[in-house]
Amino acid sequence: MNRKIIIFTIIVMTIALIGLMGIQIYWIQNATEVKEATFQRTVTDVLGKVVSKIEKLEKRKASEANPYEGMLNFNRHLLYERFITESQLDSIIFLELNNRGIDTRFEFGIYNPEKDLFLVEKDPWMRKTLIERGSAAKLFVSDMFTSPEYLLLYFPNEKQFLLTELWGMLLISIILIIVVVYSFTYTITTIFRQKKLSEMKNDFINNMTHEFKTPISTISLACEALSDQTIKRSPEFTENYISIILEENKRLATMAEKILQTAVIEKGQLKIKRESINLHEIITDVIKNIRIQVEIKDGIIRKQCKAINPVLLGDKVHITNLVYNLLDNANKYSPRKPVIIVRTENTSNGIFLTIEDHGIGIKKSEQKKIFDKLYRVPTGNIQEVRGFGLGLSYVKAIVEEHRGRISLDSEVGKGSTFKVFLPFTE
Repeated sequence: MNRKIIIFTIIVMTIALIGLMGIQIYWIQNATEVKEATFQRTVTDVLGKVVSKIEKLEKRKASEANPYEGMLNFNRHLLYERFITESQLDSIIFLELNNRGIDTRFEFGIYNPEKDLFLVEKDPWMRKTLIERGSAAKLFVSDMFTSPEYLLLYFPNEKQFLLTELWGMLLISIILIIVVVYSFTYTITTIFRQKKLSEMKNDFINNMTHEFKTPISTISLACEALSDQTIKRSPEFTENYISIILEENKRLATMAEKILQTAVIEKGQLKIKRESINLHEIITDVIKNIRIQVEIKDGIIRKQCKAINPVLLGDKVHITNLVYNLLDNANKYSPRKPVIIVRTENTSNGIFLTIEDHGIGIKKSEQKKIFDKLYRVPTGNIQEVRGFGLGLSYVKAIVEEHRGRISLDSEVGKGSTFKVFLPFTE
């Protein structure tokens, strides 16, 4: 996919995502404001009903104290005044709030601003809050002889109560936002992953073409030489060219087998044939086969097999390939005079196989990707390093199939150390 198209797509999706989130947040804010306004109207209605009940209760008390004067007039400055108690007022407010579906903590008080006095209060510590933030309703509006008094009502947990009322819509909104963000992130990640896979696939095809082209060309030249009637042929000449054909054919078969093995692993169809194997014998055989490639570069392989018990249960073919791939990598990524050290040591339940080189090393940023299929470490100017990027992904798959583990310790310019643990049994 074209880079400009990807960037344009990301920008469009980002704008759309921000827009959707903005609309969602606007709806939530709008719903919260509506809920707050509804709550305030309800509180105002409740205050009106409570004030009406207080007035009726006070008038009844006045009538009981002085029936004649109470019938004619009701002035709260008279001697028969007996103001409502805190518990009575608490019950009245609670019942009115409960009838309107408001079930949250509340504070109240009856306050005279001229005298700066609370005639009735629930909590003395809430006086300042009630005056500054409480909802107010005037008592005894028709009483012209006394200073005005106000019923104050405050809800300490108003915000929490309103959020509880809106929890359903908030939950759905949060879930929708999470889904959209996750989908956006997943889409972008997938786009970049597919782009990366496409590049890796192209590199793999180029590498595979190059790797197969060399032995095919060699075999073709050898066949032409053998079939050319003008060339004088001796038994040694024929044997030499046949040997070249066999070696290159074997190389082709090995590369084809490596690709097929990776395909089998990818499909989850890898079959492990477990048998008793000697890891030291496998290491010796692999070193014998790869030593020539190392010595061509004036390198050396040092074997330090210290494991007292080298026998474990595993697949001989795959374990051999595992050791070969690690040694081959150590040789390929050591541009000058490779020094490769192969170590083994026992633990109580298995064997540690360590392969150390003093090659170019691997950057920290690349180490997490090293076991990915088709991934190849950038090698700068080292053009002779070839391969499909399948070796280490295959190694990891084999280690995991044997219930083992593999780790890498590497530093640029100082080399790499692969450490493989293989248990005796599963």
